Amino acid sequence: MPNTKITIVPTSNEAIIKFEADRFLTNHNSFEFNNIDDAKDSPLAQQLFYLPFVKKVYIASNFIAIERFNIVEWSDVQEEVAKQIEDYLSNDGTIVTENAIKPKAAVTVYAESTPNPSVLKFVCNKVLVPNIYEFTSIEDAKPSPLATALFQFPFVKNVFMEKNFISITKFDIIEWEEITLQLREFIKSYVEEGKTILNDDAPKQLNKTEAAIEQKFEALDDTSKNIVNILEEYVKPAVASDGGNIEFRSYNEQTKKVEVLLQGACSGCPSSTFTLKNGIENMLREMLNDTSITVNAVNG
Repeated sequence: MPNTKITIVPTSNEAIIKFEADRFLTNHNSFEFNNIDDAKDSPLAQQLFYLPFVKKVYIASNFIAIERFNIVEWSDVQEEVAKQIEDYLSNDGTIVTENAIKPKAAVTVYAESTPNPSVLKFVCNKVLVPNIYEFTSIEDAKPSPLATALFQFPFVKNVFMEKNFISITKFDIIEWEEITLQLREFIKSYVEEGKTILNDDAPKQLNKTEAAIEQKFEALDDTSKNIVNILEEYVKPAVASDGGNIEFRSYNEQTKKVEVLLQGACSGCPSSTFTLKNGIENMLREMLNDTSITVNAVNG
């Protein structure tokens, strides 16, 4: 590739200067990078951020604009920067990667009320987690950077995640109308920016891998397996739509007692607990043809 020639072009903002190239740099796309992490999809921008005075980098069709911190004047460094950009481009350095050029799917998040007045469900148009995760404290939330961030809000009591939604339980110190928009915008921005929702080792750390779940199921007796299958098919879809989950805990063959764990919006709601307990109990008695079955519903 022939050498690229860079021309220095001042702008109306004395902190920003343009380095104009004699060829097209991007396929008519424009990019703005605020720091070196933000520039992960632009090796050129990342290189420029190693200069201590670089505050922002803009890359457009045929120029690179740089905003500086006030620790230097452009007159002192602009020639050196222009030469660095010229050398980089002349050596066929990557300007932006394919990931940066790919159109980003719009992220939408909306809030839904649940039967539990302390819980609101935030639904996203993207899959967030591969399985069900519940965190009851910031210490408990270490495997999830998103849950950890949500616990920074003083009113967040519990974070429950399933597939494409997050159910948040609040303390009673504040009303939903005061915080719903703040939480919705926070979750939307977090997902849009591609930040880590779950650490890579979270499924293994929390025993939530597919292999671990399958192994746990296979270790159950036949009646317990039937109960799990009934909960999965007939109960879980309904409670998921309300922002919660029912998890099988145990079955005692002697006492015929079934214990289930209520999570998300199902947890901590007295009316919900009573309704679910009786509903599950009646369903299991009918489908397993055993009227002596009882259900104990435990809040998560």
